[in-house]
Amino acid sequence: MPELPEVELTRRRLERELTGKRIERVVVRAPKLRFPIPLELHASLPGRTVRSVGRRGKYLLFDCETGWLIVHLGMTGFLRLVAGTAPPGKHDHLDIAFADGTVLRFHDPRKFGTVAWTTDDPATHPLLAAIGPEPLTAAFDGAYLFAVTRTRRVAVKQLLMNAAIVAGVGNIYANEALFRAGIRPDRPASSLGRPECERLARTVREVLQESIDQGSTYRVEEEMVAYHPLNFDVYGRGTDACTRCGGALKEIRLGNRSTVFCPRCQT
Repeated sequence: MPELPEVELTRRRLERELTGKRIERVVVRAPKLRFPIPLELHASLPGRTVRSVGRRGKYLLFDCETGWLIVHLGMTGFLRLVAGTAPPGKHDHLDIAFADGTVLRFHDPRKFGTVAWTTDDPATHPLLAAIGPEPLTAAFDGAYLFAVTRTRRVAVKQLLMNAAIVAGVGNIYANEALFRAGIRPDRPASSLGRPECERLARTVREVLQESIDQGSTYRVEEEMVAYHPLNFDVYGRGTDACTRCGGALKEIRLGNRSTVFCPRCQT
């Protein structure tokens, strides 16, 4: 699943490629993904110019002059730019065609993605209004994390993956941040002390920023999504040896997600 670094890299690529381009037409091949695709796109988007591409959590925000196109990639979705002559595939559900002949195509085999449209401030849209602070900003720090954990008995990893607490931290980076911070993923969030919250907020920022800087784990190559793992310490490593102490890692399930940690290094 695309996580914050993947969405941020997609945003940067699309902003470079699309800013200033005029939309000519919209083609909708699947009326419903996670939610119905707005019918007004056919009338609202043609003739408009893309002014910028932003991001809120895992949502992409396309400023189209008179409104905002909001896109979430879901579990299996991705956006790619193709020539207008390229035939659509089975899971190509939405095309936004530009005057220069290029097409922004949304591919989503499982149809868990989202496409929405708003003419209001996108921050007030129901999909975005309840999202927590961005983890790469000053709003997410140890003081904030300490404050929001005081009454929460949920496992700290699940708290990190709650978008209402912090935007965009998924399974991969929650695993890695907790390892770097030396905190067991199944600990109750309320058991964390202030120094641990400071450390965890810092490692969340580190793993996300490093992933963005190194190109992330997510690539769209030709007709498929390919994963190019970074040097993960725990994610996807099952019961391999810990990179820090050499002991065996442990794999458990938390919130129905695979969770890997070191019983020695994380307490």
